[in-house]
Amino acid sequence: MTSHTDLHPGNGGETHQATDADHPVLTTNHGTPISDNQNQLKAGARGPVLLEDEVYREKINHFDHERIPERIVHARGSAAHGYFECTESLADITVADLFSKKGQRTEVFTRFSTVAGGAGSVDTPRDVRGFAVKFYTREGNWDLVGNNIPVFFIQDAIKFPDLIHAAKMEADRGYPQAATAHDTFWDFISLMPESTHMIMWAMSDRTLPRTFANMEGFGVHTFRFINKEGKSTFVKFHWKPKAGLASTIWDETVKIAGADPDFQRRDLFERIDRGDFPTWELGVQLFDEEFANSQPYDVLDATKIIPEEVLPVKIVGKMVLDRYPDNFFAETEQAAFVPSHVVPGIGFSNDPLLQGRLFSYTDTQLSRLGSVNFHQLPINAAKGRAEAAGCPFMNQQRDGHMQMAVPKGRANYEPNSLAKVGEEAGAREDPDKGYKTFPSEEEGQKLRIRPESFADHYSQARLFFRSIDPAEQAHLASALVFELSKVGIEHIRTAVMANLRNVDEDLAARVADGLAMDLPEASPTAAPVLDMDPSPALRIIRGPLEKHTLEGRSVGILIADGSDAKALASLKDAVKDAGGRAIVVAPKVGKVPLSDGSSVAADSQLFGQPSATLDACAVILSKEATAKLVKEGAAVQWVMDAFGHLKAIGFNAEAKPLLDKAGVEADEGVTDLGGFVEAAKKRYWDREPNVRTLA
Repeated sequence: MTSHTDLHPGNGGETHQATDADHPVLTTNHGTPISDNQNQLKAGARGPVLLEDEVYREKINHFDHERIPERIVHARGSAAHGYFECTESLADITVADLFSKKGQRTEVFTRFSTVAGGAGSVDTPRDVRGFAVKFYTREGNWDLVGNNIPVFFIQDAIKFPDLIHAAKMEADRGYPQAATAHDTFWDFISLMPESTHMIMWAMSDRTLPRTFANMEGFGVHTFRFINKEGKSTFVKFHWKPKAGLASTIWDETVKIAGADPDFQRRDLFERIDRGDFPTWELGVQLFDEEFANSQPYDVLDATKIIPEEVLPVKIVGKMVLDRYPDNFFAETEQAAFVPSHVVPGIGFSNDPLLQGRLFSYTDTQLSRLGSVNFHQLPINAAKGRAEAAGCPFMNQQRDGHMQMAVPKGRANYEPNSLAKVGEEAGAREDPDKGYKTFPSEEEGQKLRIRPESFADHYSQARLFFRSIDPAEQAHLASALVFELSKVGIEHIRTAVMANLRNVDEDLAARVADGLAMDLPEASPTAAPVLDMDPSPALRIIRGPLEKHTLEGRSVGILIADGSDAKALASLKDAVKDAGGRAIVVAPKVGKVPLSDGSSVAADSQLFGQPSATLDACAVILSKEATAKLVKEGAAVQWVMDAFGHLKAIGFNAEAKPLLDKAGVEADEGVTDLGGFVEAAKKRYWDREPNVRTLA
């Protein structure tokens, strides 16, 4: 076809061209070809716009409604497609098809999120991270909707609105966004001792994950597996990151938020784009009623964990995320995760927080997505079932807002006998293969009450604090000092410290000293506080999931005019061979002339790639370039932050004056270029007392 030119009167003589061979014809949503997408329909060139302009009205109406109500919590999220592979059959424990055979794969869609901030907030606040997985199994969809922390703030779902109202922006002033360092949150926490264990996790490095790929995930609640004989086994779910568990430190986090609000979302996209697929192992803790009754806590209490040293985690599968969404809104935003969506072989316990979630999430999706037909959206539709093509759900539910299917026939009820007269009868229940609820025996009076077994609010908080590494303890104490320093009402700070005395006297004293306040008397307890055996599995630093590697990590190499070409090439190759990603940083991103007369284009500009966004840093400079950069604040800060954030720093001899200017002191993590790659595989926690004051 030949190109043609459309001239639109009244557009200042501008010509709009379209080539049929290159572009399909633009149409309305109803398929009508559009002749002019540049101008509204007017009565004359300078006349009023006409209401009959359907092209404009449809376009602007759609634009006006492009946003749906954001999630009240977990509003800011990022997601990816992938698969789950069963690596050990659980056919003797559950009839759930996805666990039936080793090697069987199930498609998944996984969404990570922050809790408190809005959709437009940043990726890296101190916050719990949502970790929700939708399994498109051959028996329907299973939504495992959890967090990167195995416990929660409250024991009963009736308190959830209060928790979120307290944690969100304060109602009268509309701030702070995505932050708990304010009066209302800590007022609520101070009055809810059951939140103390979760506060230990929330103030720890767990809420500052380096990337999504470096997070653990947890189902939080106790669920059930049910086998073909109808036997129930309690189960808790754990996601273990193959990339290793890693977090940032607070100063680093703040600087990442300023440099790149989309840091974790970008990392997820880029990992998948370069084939470095985020991977987790799925582990389960399996136990029976006898085990549950023998523990000094209640397994139905969502503020409690079962320590891995008491009940090891059994690895039964792996999840690989290998495809980023094609459309962020259609997939990530419209994805509806509902804990009550389970498949045969998976059931619920009587955890009162879980029981409340089973209702709340469906109600939320009806509000957000506006229709009982939200399951028909492609991202939410069941995919694994073998029934009629294009219709994985079979029932007589019809109509409703945004019905996207075209149900046929008269049989919109069940049972019916219309098949006898030649019409389609519709689906019927299957007593053999259909979902069966575990027939647990229940008895008791109807009461608004909690069991006495839920009364111990401090023993596991103490367990957590005393299990983590001393460096993590210092971070946790410092986080409490920072958060409470933002609380303007003194009696709230006092009440929190009174609760902390029941966790650990040293912790409470460190917080009091950081606030320059006197320690109050310990708050009364509803149950004796136990000294439980420490759980090293709870550690990040020097813990079982800390991984010394460059795989999936980024190394910044600062260069400038005259940098040693051979040293640069050698270091880039060494980083690549170690599984890392070398990012060349320079004052200018165009052609950087090197020592041998060649030139290289930098990946990032010095001002746009602060070292907080990198996992390790190297400096390769000529003597002349160093003399200039010691006078450049961004370069000095680049090195200073790398040292302050406990990262490895490699350098050539000519660059040493820049390190001196940045206050870098010799230690194990500051090396020449030859030893840098090995040093870059870890952080140097022993350096921290020399670079900052912690509680």
